Amino acid sequence: MGFEPSEEIRGTLKRIRQFVDEELIPLEPTLLQEGFLATLPALEEKRAKVKELGLWAPFLPQEHGGMGMSLMDFAYVSEVLGRSPIGHYAFHCQAPDVGNMELLLHAGTDAQKARYLDPLVRGETRSCFAMTEPMHAGSNPVWMSTTAVKDGDDYVINGRKWFTTAADGAAFTIVMAVTDPDASTHARASQILVPLDTPGYTNVRNISVMGHAGGGWASHSEVTFEDVRVPQTNRLGPEGAGFLLAQARLGPGRIHHCMRWMGICERAFELMCARAAQREIAPEKPLGTRQIVQAWIAESRAEIDAARLMVLQAAERMDAGGAGAAKTEISLIKFFGAGVLQRVLDRALQVHGALGMTDDTPLALWYREERAARLYDGPDEVHKISVAKRILRSYEGRQ
Repeated sequence: MGFEPSEEIRGTLKRIRQFVDEELIPLEPTLLQEGFLATLPALEEKRAKVKELGLWAPFLPQEHGGMGMSLMDFAYVSEVLGRSPIGHYAFHCQAPDVGNMELLLHAGTDAQKARYLDPLVRGETRSCFAMTEPMHAGSNPVWMSTTAVKDGDDYVINGRKWFTTAADGAAFTIVMAVTDPDASTHARASQILVPLDTPGYTNVRNISVMGHAGGGWASHSEVTFEDVRVPQTNRLGPEGAGFLLAQARLGPGRIHHCMRWMGICERAFELMCARAAQREIAPEKPLGTRQIVQAWIAESRAEIDAARLMVLQAAERMDAGGAGAAKTEISLIKFFGAGVLQRVLDRALQVHGALGMTDDTPLALWYREERAARLYDGPDEVHKISVAKRILRSYEGRQ
C-alpha cells in the first residue's frame, strides 16, 4: 500500500504534466474570458497532438484506441489533468463521455458499439447522460417520471431532464427512463440510447449556473423528450437494469472526479502560495508573513495529502475487488474530497483578494463550477448516512 506509481507511469505522468503546463494552461485566458466555444478550435489542435503522442483516452483498453490503464494508474493521470479546466477534455477522458464509453464497453451490443462507441472513442462525437429531473430530488435516483413505453419494436420516451451535462452539441444521450412502473424499486428503469436528432427531442436551454450558461461540452442543459421513438435494440443491458448500470458507472466515476479534484487543489495551492509569497500588504511585508495565511497553507497541505491518500486507497481496493468491495471508501472520498476541494479553493480565493473574484485566474471558475461537487453523484449527506449505517451494522449485537 505504498501508492507509488511505477517507473513507467511516472514517465507518462511527466509527459502529461509538461503538456498540461505548456500547451493547455496558455489557453486558459481565452477559456476564462471568452468561454469554451471560443477555445475549441485551438483545443481541437491540442487533442490532435495528444493522439500523436499516444496519450489519448488513458482509461480505455488499447484495443479500443486508449492507453489501457488500470483505475489506479488513471487516478494519477486524472490528478495531473485536473490542473487545468480543459485537461480531461484535451486527453479525451472528460465526463460524461468517459462514463458513457465505459458503459458501452461493459453493456453495449456489437451494433451499439459500432454506431455509438467507436465514433465517440475517436473523438468524432460527444455524448451526454440524461438522468436528473427538475421535479424530483436528485438524492433519490430511483424516483423519476420519464417513461419509455413499448410500442411494437420501439420505445416511446416522454419526460423532462435537466443538468444534462454537455448535451449542447452532443450526438446522443443515454437516458434513464421507467420501463416497468410495477417492478421493484431498483428494477423499474432502463438505460436507452437516443440519437439527439430524433424527432421529439428538444434541448430547451443551457442552464445558467451562477450567471454562466456555458456552451458546448462546458454546459448543463434542460432537455425534453416528447414521444421520442427509438428501437428497443437501443436499450443498454437487460430491461430494468438501469439503476445497476448507473451504479457501475458511478463507482469508477467517483475515483475520476476525486482525483481531478486533487489536481484542482494542487493548482489552487500553488497559486495561493505564490500569491502569499509575492503580494505585499505593506512595503516588504508579503501576505505570507501573516499567521492566518500560514495556517491556511498548512491546513490545505495536510488536507490535500490526506484526501489524496484516501482516493488512492479506494482506487486500489476497487482495482482489486470491484466497486462492491469499495463501497465505503467511495462514499468517504466523495464527501471528504469535496469538502477539501471547497476549503482549499476558498482559502486560495481569499489570499488572492479581489483578483480571486475575477476571471484572470481559474479560481473563480472552479469556485463557481465545483461547488456542485457536494451535490452531484449523490449529495454529501447521503454518502455520510450510507457510511454511518455500514459502520453501525458492524456493532449490532455487540455487548
